[in-house]
Amino acid sequence: MKRIKDKICTNGLLLLRRVLPGFFLIWLCIMGSQQMLAQQLPHYSNYMVNEYAMNPAVGGSNGYFEGISNNRYQWIGITDAPRTYVLTVNGPTKSLNVGLGGMIFTDIVGPTRRTGAYLSYAYHIKVKEKIRVSLGLSAGVLQFMVDGSKISLRDPGDFAVANGLQSVVTPDFSAGVYAYSTDKKWYAGASMPQVMQNKIDFFVNPTPSSFSKLSTHFYVTGGYRYHLSSDFVLEPSTVVKFVKPAPVQFDLGLRCIYKDKMWLGTAFRYQDAVSVMIGYTLQQNITFAYAYDFTTSDIRKYSTGTQELMIAIKFHRAGR
Repeated sequence: MKRIKDKICTNGLLLLRRVLPGFFLIWLCIMGSQQMLAQQLPHYSNYMVNEYAMNPAVGGSNGYFEGISNNRYQWIGITDAPRTYVLTVNGPTKSLNVGLGGMIFTDIVGPTRRTGAYLSYAYHIKVKEKIRVSLGLSAGVLQFMVDGSKISLRDPGDFAVANGLQSVVTPDFSAGVYAYSTDKKWYAGASMPQVMQNKIDFFVNPTPSSFSKLSTHFYVTGGYRYHLSSDFVLEPSTVVKFVKPAPVQFDLGLRCIYKDKMWLGTAFRYQDAVSVMIGYTLQQNITFAYAYDFTTSDIRKYSTGTQELMIAIKFHRAGR
């Protein structure tokens, strides 16, 4: 019986290795063929600590329920610069094959506000003793708001904002895949936020030229943990982001972790910023993390940088 079981697992892993590259290739082809706008989703400097915020398939992969709050203040010193507040909760069910989660966020830029609420489902497939692959979906709603009273117009009668506060609500969906080892040595994932590309219109009688729509994004993440000694772990990681017609952007990160309690890190975001990070875990279940981005683009002339504060709480741990 054990030999049959091992053979099934081996064949499953070989099939997965053959299928996943093709799956990613098809996904990339779909992405390249779609008509999309520019980058709409916020960046996260602490992406390696809260991967779930970018990929619903991560839900339940850690074996415990965890709530994480991310608060990001971008381009400090610039009036009406972006501010992002995110709260996520995810964890496994008793069977450990299913992960459930949820996320709410608010992204504020000047007179505009984007608020979202999502629920997610992830199914974890055991392909080897310490290897899992998860497929995840999330569904929710997005609300877009524009406060016309905060906009100074050359033409006070401009119909676009004449009604003051305007709001529109639209459904939204995301999908992802995530492969990882249960001993947390490595992980790799891909996700597609805003799959549906729903139209957004603030006008009572819209014209074809007035339509805006959600842009499907494509994220690829990966990381590996090198155990330098019994106390120190070195973790390089990366996230690649693509949305047409913006150029491909990537982050390269590196954390040095001491006894799974404290870490120092740095990250490089192509053509945007260099980050420094620090984190500490208190009593094994409360984690504080801080990141500061030194802007490297031309906007550095007007901004003193970006700050991001993260707080995470582990609620319940389950065995695997």
